[in-house]
Amino acid sequence: MSKRFLTDVIQQSTDLNGAASGRLAAEIIAAIKAEIIETGRFSLPDFGAFTVRETPKRMALNPRTGEKVAVKAGATVKFKASPSLKVAAFAGAKKAKRKATKAAKSA
Repeated sequence: MSKRFLTDVIQQSTDLNGAASGRLAAEIIAAIKAEIIETGRFSLPDFGAFTVRETPKRMALNPRTGEKVAVKAGATVKFKASPSLKVAAFAGAKKAKRKATKAAKSA
């Protein structure tokens, strides 16, 4: 999903023009970021939850030289899909696989 996709969906489902839809999409994204920064979590029912996960400092290997490199501690955002999203995604994957198989057989 991209900001452009979100803008197009907003524009199609409301009577807003392209510029106003773009501003609304940007505001939605900014609100989600602010919620994640403030609480460390953002969830949408029937979609999933974004949570902040801290990563510890560690040693890694430079793939070119093979030498050990220290990696600082940090944070990352993890997404966990809701059960209904998982079911929908699985159904979509099965449908795409059947369609690809059918297209391969007819070619």
